[in-house]
Amino acid sequence: MLRIHFTPHDLQSIRILRRPDPLWEIVCSMCRLKTGQGPLEFGQWRRSARSRIAGEPALRDALQPLRSLIPSVGYIPDFLTPPGSAAELTAGLDEVRATPRRRLTRELTRLSGTRALPAWTTGLGRPGDGGLTALTRALRVYFRTLVEPHWSQVRAMVGDDLDRRTEALLDGGSVALLNGLHPHARWQSPVLEVDYPVDRDLHLEGRGLLLVPSYFCWGRPTALADPELTPVLVYPVSKTPLDVSRRTGEALVRLLGRTRAAVLADVAEREGRTTSEVAEAVGLSLPSVSHQLGVLREGGLVDSQRAGKYVLHSATPLGLRLLDAG
Repeated sequence: MLRIHFTPHDLQSIRILRRPDPLWEIVCSMCRLKTGQGPLEFGQWRRSARSRIAGEPALRDALQPLRSLIPSVGYIPDFLTPPGSAAELTAGLDEVRATPRRRLTRELTRLSGTRALPAWTTGLGRPGDGGLTALTRALRVYFRTLVEPHWSQVRAMVGDDLDRRTEALLDGGSVALLNGLHPHARWQSPVLEVDYPVDRDLHLEGRGLLLVPSYFCWGRPTALADPELTPVLVYPVSKTPLDVSRRTGEALVRLLGRTRAAVLADVAEREGRTTSEVAEAVGLSLPSVSHQLGVLREGGLVDSQRAGKYVLHSATPLGLRLLDAG
């Protein structure tokens, strides 16, 4: 759990970003690209992105630096999401490129404690080293290729969330705004308790808090790791699927229900999904997922085969046609 400690001044200094932050969307979408999370929301975007990366060697090479620095779980260096990116992509990339060598060393050393880093990271920030330029180029290529084509939809969904938060703030003040973050967070004055993968405390100490609504953020909010940086809380907005499935996804939800549609979309992502893998991806309990898989199997949309101690689930041709309809 993340406990964010407010002072009275902090309650008066809560801000909400009025548009999606390009670099946060890059980082969060990279995490979604590497996992099977949010099969209904991200499934077709993920399949499309993976197919394009696999088919374009130049794009695959350009994105290699990002794979090294952005793990799907755990610590991600804070310098990749500076405050300047809240304005627009170019300003954010300029801040990334200007990151001081000392800070780069500190954050990359922390990252190296959880994963092996390639040799080129040791030279980042040194005079004459082009690593930061290559890294910002990779960020720009990733955004232009895989995120920007959907930017109008992302902005629309963030805008819908902003309207709801603004209405809560106008009707009930900052406390109503914080209460509105449920179920991802709970306001227990003077502390905001946030669902978080590690246990930590963040004392605002009069600096206020910037709320960043994000389309590609999934499951629970995230925050900068360094408590000395500008306090930021990135949280997931309500979302509909991107890509060609935007209309189809909503029709599928009406037909099957959101939970069952998410389960079907997840087993379609990769052949041979275990029940536990599906449960983790869609955020449901094992009994609930087992029930939903049983209903889909009876409807001819999912096939289940035992392999040793596991039961492996895959979408049938009928299930795949239903997902890709339209």
